[in-house]
This record gives sequence, structure tokens and C-alpha cells, in this order.
Amino acid sequence: MTATPTPRVTIKDVAARAGVSKGAVSLAFNHKPGLSEATRDRIFLAARELGWSPSLTARTLAGSRVDVVGLAVCRPARVLGLEPWYMEFVSGVEGVLAEHSSSLLLRLVRNMDEEVGVQETWWRGRQIGGSILVDFRADDPRAAMTERLGMPVVAVGHPSLTGGLTSVWTDDATAVTEAVRYLAALGHRRIARVGGAADLGHTAIRTAAFDEAAGALAGAWQVATDFSGDAGARATRSLLTAAPADRPTAIVYDNDIMAVAGLSVAAEMGLRVPEDVSLLAWDDSQLCRLTHPTLSAMSHDVHGFGAEVARTLFSVITGGEGGSHPVPTPVLTPRGSTAPPKS
Repeated sequence: MTATPTPRVTIKDVAARAGVSKGAVSLAFNHKPGLSEATRDRIFLAARELGWSPSLTARTLAGSRVDVVGLAVCRPARVLGLEPWYMEFVSGVEGVLAEHSSSLLLRLVRNMDEEVGVQETWWRGRQIGGSILVDFRADDPRAAMTERLGMPVVAVGHPSLTGGLTSVWTDDATAVTEAVRYLAALGHRRIARVGGAADLGHTAIRTAAFDEAAGALAGAWQVATDFSGDAGARATRSLLTAAPADRPTAIVYDNDIMAVAGLSVAAEMGLRVPEDVSLLAWDDSQLCRLTHPTLSAMSHDVHGFGAEVARTLFSVITGGEGGSHPVPTPVLTPRGSTAPPKS
């Protein structure tokens, strides 16, 4: 059964409740003269009771103008600030917003319940014209929320996770399979993956693809982390402390920060890269080209990804033709950190 979107409270509703004209409501909220204090107080009370605040976006439905786009991210600030992927993604979004004279409203949240509350507050308060939703999980509540509110959004995630929302995504399963096959073609038979947070949908997709691609290998390991360098280092250390015959000869990381940390751990343990262990990063960035040796990576245009997401959101808001679609799949970029294992 399809939920009926909850009607948005408008300035007309506030005016009717306060017994004044829409112009009087505008005067009150713009702090203009011409109203008695009693009338002004009555208008503010009506707005509070209805949960209405004046539009910060100045958006009109007829023109589908959007001055502010929302993005809530459920990551610790210390991790987000260090992760090149998000910086590149936001840069791509901002580039398109600038073309539309629009701005990004970014908020860090602690959990999914908080994000649902934030998104609903933004939309009901007319602070945004639409939102970008990231980091989908199984049974994600945001699909139902946006349907209930009638809120225009674009989901960054595979359609299997996003509940029918307009989605833009990368084919992570194909990319993981390519990474494992490349390392196997070099001769590696014991391959590990240091993955991201286990509850994230794209982590689950990568995990399943790795299991399938590595099924015929002599040994395969997967370790879940929080994407941070510290977690990547700990995972690498745990993998490489086993006896030489029982440890991986190649490790794939779910982001570049963890791969750089893994390179440092290998050096700390007296292991040579790639002679003793090959390392392969996801989300190629400048970091991967500054290390010694340079890091092989699964490369994709993250800036372009962000730009495409923003363009798709504007299409959703204006009733255009931008439906769900993938962006180009990450491709392997071999560098100095991968080679055949020692015989």
C-alpha cells in the first residue's frame, strides 16, 4: 500500500491559523514594520504550532528553483575529514550546485534515526529543495521517509538497497571480482580483503563478491573496519603476524587511507611491498601516487560521480528524465605495490 505524502505546511496555513494575510506573515518573519506586537506574536505562535519556518531556499514549485541541497553523513568527523573519497565527491556536487547558484547544507549525524529526523526537519522547514542520501543499509528507513514526505532525493547506492528511490551507483561487485582476478593472475593464492563497516550495503555487496571470486583460492580472509587508518593498520597487523605459509600474499583495501596505513605496517614488520606482500587500494586518490612504492588501485572518477548525483537530483526536482543509472565501474590501475608473489 502506497503511503500518502504528508502535506507540507505553507505560509497560507500559518496565515489562516493566525487570522491574518500571507503578507502579514511575511512582514512578521522579515521583521518589517506595519504589525502590532500582539499580531506579530500571534503569527509566531501559529508558525510554532504548525511546525513551519520561512523558506531559506526561496524555492517556487512552478520554477522548481533550488537554492539549497541537503547531505547528511553518518561518519565521525575525524574520519570524514581525512577521507579523500568524500572530499572529491562533495567537490563534484558543489561544482554542479555552483552552476545553479545553489548551496550544500552538510550535516554529520550519529545514527540513522538522527538522520531521518534531520531530513524531515529540513524538508518541513523548507530549508532544502531536495537531498542526497548516502551510505545505505539493509532495510534502510529513508526510502519510506521520503515517500511519506514527498521529498525529492537521489540515493547513492545500488538499487537493491535503495527501496525504489532514484539511484546512482557504481558496480562494486564487478570491481571486486576484477581486483581478485588480477591478483590471482599474478599468481596469488592467498588473498585478504580489509573491508569497511559491515552494516553498510556497499560493504555487504563487496563482501559477497569477494567470497565468490576468491572461492577457488587456497586462502581468503575478510576483516571489517570503520574505514580509518588506525583500523586499517590493526587489520593489516593481524593478517601479517601469522606464519609466512599461513598469511596472505596480497591484500585488497576498501579505501586508500587504510591501504596507506597497511603499507606502513608492512614496513614496520620488515616486509617488502610488493616482494613479500602485494597491496591494492580502492578509491584511487593522490595519496596512492605519493607513497613508495606507489599503490595499485581500483580507480574511478569520484568527482564526476558527485557531479552526476547532483545533476540527477536537479532532474528529479524539475521532473526531468534523469532516472536511476550506474556511473562507470572502477577500473584497475596497476602501480608499484602489486607483483607476483615470491616463489
